[in-house]
Amino acid sequence: MPVIRPFRALRYAPEVVGDVGRVIAPPYDVISDDERRRLLARDPRNVVRLDFPAPEAGEPDPDDRYRRAARQLGAWRGEGAVRQDPRPAIYAYEQEFAVSGGGAALVRRGFFARVGLEPFGSGIRAHERTLPGPREDRYRLLRATNVNTSPVVAMYEDPSGRVASILEAVAGGPPTVEARDDAGDLHRLWVLVAGTDGRAEALADAASRVPLTIADGHHRYETALRFQAERRAGPADPEADLAGSDFVLMLLLEPVAGPILVLPTHRVLRALGDDGVDRLRRELAGFFDIRADVARGELVATFGPKPRATPGGEGRFGLWTRAGGAVLRARRAAIEGWLPPGGPAVRRLDVSVLGAALEACAGLDAAAVAAGERLTYTKDAAAAIAMVDAGIDGADAAFLLDATPAREIIAVAAEGDVMPQKSTYIHPKAITGLVLNLLEG
Repeated sequence: MPVIRPFRALRYAPEVVGDVGRVIAPPYDVISDDERRRLLARDPRNVVRLDFPAPEAGEPDPDDRYRRAARQLGAWRGEGAVRQDPRPAIYAYEQEFAVSGGGAALVRRGFFARVGLEPFGSGIRAHERTLPGPREDRYRLLRATNVNTSPVVAMYEDPSGRVASILEAVAGGPPTVEARDDAGDLHRLWVLVAGTDGRAEALADAASRVPLTIADGHHRYETALRFQAERRAGPADPEADLAGSDFVLMLLLEPVAGPILVLPTHRVLRALGDDGVDRLRRELAGFFDIRADVARGELVATFGPKPRATPGGEGRFGLWTRAGGAVLRARRAAIEGWLPPGGPAVRRLDVSVLGAALEACAGLDAAAVAAGERLTYTKDAAAAIAMVDAGIDGADAAFLLDATPAREIIAVAAEGDVMPQKSTYIHPKAITGLVLNLLEG
């Protein structure tokens, strides 16, 4: 099972930087170029300068941007804007957020800790494949800075409810840091110093008893494994103390302490033509029970954003073409032979069922999906319908999905499978900049 330890985080000093909300940022992989420019203009110490350094004029070496980030961090530490906590701690974290579409704000609680690195297997599980470009980018940044700037986010299960109880009690007191981001989400942090009242140890112990499933940050985790291997001189010594490079910064979440929302990613099929759309609708009848003549408004209300995720996994889909809307319900027996290989968990996913149906009814196999020319993705159901109505980029049919339950991600990873493409957008993302993990120190 995973090794989970307190650590001495690097944190912004509010008395120097002022409002911490001005220096935090979303994780690098969801920041657009425009948003990056806004964050840079907002505050000269915004963490995007560390986590998402971009090339600048006069820097011919591709590594110059990463070295610049390291120098920037050194300067901030020198002026006291970023400081390392004096004692190891576990950092309790709360996000108060809303999902577009209305409803009361939701609260999600977890904690930041150092987690011992190990190959994917029984203790640390993956659910998606990674790409070489992002892996190399994160490696060069880690090599230059020696710091985890963004956490890996992992899920685990605590049926006892002990973690939720501890975090609820912690949240009853004043936070050490409170900051609001551009989306309006509120972030609160409590420092639980190890060796004081036992809460830090209790949280670490609870999460170390069960496997961790990475929800977000697979590239960061694989980068940390590579960095660890390169830092070791010779074979690993099981009697030696673990070094900082043997750990990675993680945000640990479990469902009892707050909602882990996985937003649906809708599919828009392109380049069918009118005859192809007619043929598609006929072919779908072989795999689904179809309720036709469903209005646009009902589809948006059913599959659009909700304050809480729907259960999912029921084989229900919305369909919109320029001929109108429908709600589809899968007949599992009919589609069984088209499902991808793998364990029961990955085969029962809605995204797997839809992928099988699109292959059977529209010839959209794995190679065609990977080519990216016939399928577009969006998280906005209304936008998917509008794309079809306007024929944007040849859009002919929108398939709307329910969210994937977080428990299904854990189940897929436990069986050693990976999730299908575009099926695990965790919301909200963990903010970058509240805590940084200095690997050696």
